[in-house]
Amino acid sequence: MSALDTTLVFAPLLPWPVIAALGLLGAGIAAFAILRGLRGGWLRLAALGALVLALTDPALERAERSALADIAVVLVDESASQQIGVRAAQTAEALAHLEREIAALGATETRIVRVPDAPGDGGTAAMAALEAALAEIPRARLAGVFAISDGQVHDADLAPALPAPFHLILTGAPEDWDRRLVITSAPGFAIIGEEVRVALRIEDTGAVPADAGASATLTVTIDDGAPFGLRVPVGQEVSLPLVLDHGGRNVVQIAIDAAPGEVTARNNAAVLQINGVRDRLRVLLVSGEPHAGQRVWRNLLKSDAAVDLVHFTILRPPDKQDGVPVTELSLIAFPTRELFVEKIDEFDLIIFDRYRRRGILPDAYFENMRDYARRGGAVLVAAGPEFGSAESIWRSPLADILPVAPTARVIEEGYRPALTDAGRRHPVTAGLDQGAPAEGWGRWFRQIEVEPQAGQVVMEGAGGRALLILDRVGEGRVAMLASDHIWLWGRGYEGGGPQLEMLRRLAHWMMKEPELEEEVLQADATGQEVTITRRTMGEAPGAVRIAGPDRTAAEVALTEVAPGLWQGRWRAPAPGLYRLVEGEITTVAAFGPAAPREYAAPVASAEPLGALIAATGGGVHRLSAGLPDIRRVAEGRQAAGRGWLGLVPRNAQLTEAISRAPLLPAWAMALGVAALMIAAWLLEGRLIRRRG
Repeated sequence: MSALDTTLVFAPLLPWPVIAALGLLGAGIAAFAILRGLRGGWLRLAALGALVLALTDPALERAERSALADIAVVLVDESASQQIGVRAAQTAEALAHLEREIAALGATETRIVRVPDAPGDGGTAAMAALEAALAEIPRARLAGVFAISDGQVHDADLAPALPAPFHLILTGAPEDWDRRLVITSAPGFAIIGEEVRVALRIEDTGAVPADAGASATLTVTIDDGAPFGLRVPVGQEVSLPLVLDHGGRNVVQIAIDAAPGEVTARNNAAVLQINGVRDRLRVLLVSGEPHAGQRVWRNLLKSDAAVDLVHFTILRPPDKQDGVPVTELSLIAFPTRELFVEKIDEFDLIIFDRYRRRGILPDAYFENMRDYARRGGAVLVAAGPEFGSAESIWRSPLADILPVAPTARVIEEGYRPALTDAGRRHPVTAGLDQGAPAEGWGRWFRQIEVEPQAGQVVMEGAGGRALLILDRVGEGRVAMLASDHIWLWGRGYEGGGPQLEMLRRLAHWMMKEPELEEEVLQADATGQEVTITRRTMGEAPGAVRIAGPDRTAAEVALTEVAPGLWQGRWRAPAPGLYRLVEGEITTVAAFGPAAPREYAAPVASAEPLGALIAATGGGVHRLSAGLPDIRRVAEGRQAAGRGWLGLVPRNAQLTEAISRAPLLPAWAMALGVAALMIAAWLLEGRLIRRRG
């Protein structure tokens, strides 16, 4: 419906200060003439007024305007917490009712803005959605905002300034209540075998019934181990002791039983990922004699702050006869019994570097080391020419666990170490040849010929002979390096080679670093986008079977991305704890939060939006009490009452056409001014003649 408005407007021909100055000057002269009794003074004043009016260029402006409909914005909360119980049905019914009520008012548009879960567990970002909607709506037409929600808005502090009331139509019911598990503090890492504590609390919120119970059963599961339970009080912080039994990532799931009547059980569990680390890695290095490469192992192990190194070099064996009395020697006696009997289990790794049997260690000590390796220890032999001689440690009970047998031949010729097919797949040596020169790494010049009896040959030397052999014995690990010339790489001879990285990986593999295991199945997630990795020394693995928290199942095929390394990608349908199985390898992984932000406070409440509602004069209406009436209220009046919510009419208009016409034509204005001036002159002239 159009309306015509007429307005008097001015477009001065001179600046307003100039017009004002001329008007004041003329008014002063006319006032002087009037005071002196000149009969033409009033005509001169009228002429001056006409002149000033002409200089302001008055015009009549006619505008044709049409009324614009008001706009009501309806925020529809479709986040995860709105799917609890009957809330989704309540929301659909309230939305349909609002559309009917607003349409019945007339001259009001409805803009529906749907608010899903924010990305990355951001919760309900209703204010961000409202801000985006308002960017497309003229604020002058906004009559009100309705939010159909449980009130748990996570960006309420970012609410925009509104010129109209904000109303909350609250889903849920007044008798709703919930019990949830809250982790107040948890460590990111823990020392293997030592107790670590997780602080947690069980909270009840909402209309908690009298029979809810003052305690709850807590169930704890580490990885895919057997769960254990305990009773804990509700409403009090509890310190939960845990002990990790392996290094690397430990997935800890803590859950409480669902209570009868609580609105959701999605916040009754928490998943922690705690990295298991060793307190200190203790290494025993025994050098049989000083040699050029002796400091290779010492420098490597001393450079790692997490390693405690005990290093002995045998400088004066018992069979050495140099005539020096023992009382005059300043050498430290080799504490063999203390190291190899009393404290052997305190070491994570024992390294024999060019060690030869000279009667220092009896067979009983070698038997103890053999049993130590089978119980879970690690023994590394870096061999020199002595390994093929009669003094070789292979001719001791340690031979029962060594993966090779010497042929007594020592090869003294140049050769370039290279990876075998198994070496390209094994995590100790995989990828070491990337970036190597085309002709290969720098040469070594000595190798002890050995015949592999067990384990895996990951590096080969002269004539394709076994150079580095890795093996598992019982619960422990054994490695054999059939050369003492690795120090040439460290000194950059002929370009050198990856000495430091290879020895570091070798030492950490022997000390059971989880990242260097040969058979690994792991899953890494960014949000719910999951990368599944399978490392194996065997044939191509099969598809990975995945079991979800809601007992859903999926299979993911893997593709080889590097020798021995297979990967696949998958999207987790929902956050939670998943179990992955491939062959005989099993692992568990947590994708996304076990208790998403949407379920941190699932009981419907107007409190988060209370400040915005009060600031805009809006109101809160519970759907459990029925559907609200929608009314129009005058601006400045209370916009909500018992059973009703209001919209404020904005009376916005659209200007469709504007026309402008002068109040009088310019010639008429000029003629009027001239006529008044002439009349004043004639009147004063006649008066003067009469007096004369």
